[in-house]
Amino acid sequence: MRIKRAIANGVVLLVSLTIGLLLCEAGARLFLNPADYLSATTVRDEILGIRVPPGTAGFDEWGFRNRRVPSAAEIVAIGDSHTYGNNAAMSESWPYVVGSVTGRSVYNLSLGGYGPNQYYHLLKTHAVKLKPHWVFCGLYMGDDFENAFLMTYGRDYWSFLREGRWGGVDADIWQVADSASWHEGVRVWFSRKSIIYRLVVHGPVLGRLKGALQIRQASRGEDRSTTSLIVARAGIQEAFRPIAIRDRLNQSNAAVREGMRITFELLTLMDKTCHVTGCQLVVVLIPTKETVFADYLLRNPEMHLGRVVAELVEHERRARTKLLEFLDAAKIPYVDTLPALRRRVTDQLYTRSDRDMHPGKNGYRVIGEAVAEFLRR
Repeated sequence: MRIKRAIANGVVLLVSLTIGLLLCEAGARLFLNPADYLSATTVRDEILGIRVPPGTAGFDEWGFRNRRVPSAAEIVAIGDSHTYGNNAAMSESWPYVVGSVTGRSVYNLSLGGYGPNQYYHLLKTHAVKLKPHWVFCGLYMGDDFENAFLMTYGRDYWSFLREGRWGGVDADIWQVADSASWHEGVRVWFSRKSIIYRLVVHGPVLGRLKGALQIRQASRGEDRSTTSLIVARAGIQEAFRPIAIRDRLNQSNAAVREGMRITFELLTLMDKTCHVTGCQLVVVLIPTKETVFADYLLRNPEMHLGRVVAELVEHERRARTKLLEFLDAAKIPYVDTLPALRRRVTDQLYTRSDRDMHPGKNGYRVIGEAVAEFLRR
């Protein structure tokens, strides 16, 4: 009898918890934007690689993270996850910060994993329809050159940009590893379906505690891919994963140099498109996290992965010099966000994590304010 009663009580408790969670989920969707919390489900696209289906919860009729597609917008921002605003709400992404600071209307044409090829295509097919005065292209130094190379040599649509001979290039940077465990699959499912899950696991309390623990673990050098920087007096606790980013910027690598050439050509085409349609292209330079913290990182060359970090910073410096020389020669205006980010380096600009190197809302705020200052000038 006691066993039956215990089972019955357990079933009642389970049903009550389920109903309570469903009600909480429904309430969260009434007051919160799903696109600010859920990982978007994407579909394949022959030109862009991937896209978000129009009408997805939290996305507009074009499949981008905006409240709606307006008839016109003074500012259109195009970019990857750093312009989309990973780890921040839509209103906290740097394009929307620009809008709130300047009072101008803004539309954000960005998605994680996009690069210069997608930027050019979205400018031609979407941005010009909004008759913008300004088109801000967020160029992330960490992988945009690689993305340009992969898309150009990995998809035939972009073959008109090819000048070299590279075969067997795979442009699918979004593919999921086959070795993903069942619990990883469960985590991904909840990340796509449940706002409550995201609030609990990645929210301000548990997410911050988890991030601090990860950074402490990284400081012990047990992960061969991760290093950390902890400066207690400045309130700095950051992790870095520099190996892949260094390789994507390696100025001795012919594929990287080809990706830069393609990027410069695509920016030239974007600038011409803007001139024809009556808007102004502005490139927003978004540096890697390692270069933002370089003044601290390079003081300790004996740190775990210190040599890799130093090489990354040097490769980025050289790539950055070439990019600025190109922009100056082409008379394409740009906003260099590195000085502003370095000035605010103690303001917890980035997500506390040993896996995710994107800025948080504070970092996007600094980038947005730098762009707004450019407009004021």
